[in-house]
Amino acid sequence: MRSSLFALLDELIAPAPAAKKVAFLSRGPFAHRGLHGAGVVENSRAAFHAAIAAGHGIECDVQAAAGGEAFVFHDDMLDRLTDTSGPVANRPAAALDAIRLSGTDETLPRLTEMLTIVSGRVPLLIEVKAKRGRAGPLCLSVRRALEGYRGAAAVMSFNPEVAHWFAANAGRIPRGLVVSEAGKGRMRGAFERRMSLWHAKPDFLAYDVRDLPTRFATRARMRGLPVLTWTVRNAADEARAAPYADAMIYERA
Repeated sequence: MRSSLFALLDELIAPAPAAKKVAFLSRGPFAHRGLHGAGVVENSRAAFHAAIAAGHGIECDVQAAAGGEAFVFHDDMLDRLTDTSGPVANRPAAALDAIRLSGTDETLPRLTEMLTIVSGRVPLLIEVKAKRGRAGPLCLSVRRALEGYRGAAAVMSFNPEVAHWFAANAGRIPRGLVVSEAGKGRMRGAFERRMSLWHAKPDFLAYDVRDLPTRFATRARMRGLPVLTWTVRNAADEARAAPYADAMIYERA
């Protein structure tokens, strides 16, 4: 009885999208942070060009500059991938424009530049790295960057406020909820996932491959939400993901 009630509420509160809206998500794999490795830095122009050459979709991350502008960068700190230190969010856009990725001649790309590079040749997954309570400025920057973009693109985030914002302010853009069950107790995790689903109203899920198979993802998929899975790194991950996901977000070993 409880399971049937939750299924009904899921459909009422967070209904499945039109199949046409999310069909592109299931057409092939996505290179995690671009096709990087062997001297090619993640979320770099070189990584994007390599993924395009392979004909694979691109998953990338965006962080907000001090003014909210979207830059393609995974970490909230500059330390790991540049020769500079400190939070990305403390630097204005002009300062981030001048920072180079370690070991390269490349600077941090803005999302607008990345969209110009891709230009619709492969589909995009844009993971919005926004903290709770502070999603609005970065979401607005991403929406503005995507205005007029003619390629296939979707946004996603661990933060359900991001998908909620896009549902309210840019409903045409496919939106996803990123999910990991790691470190979540059974009851607490189940409660948090359902509350996140209802708040986010996502068009798809992006699920940690280590959690598959999982009832939450299976039920969402059965009612029409595509399930993508991350990060697929080897043959064992591929075998685990294949029966339970519609597309893989992968890295080469």
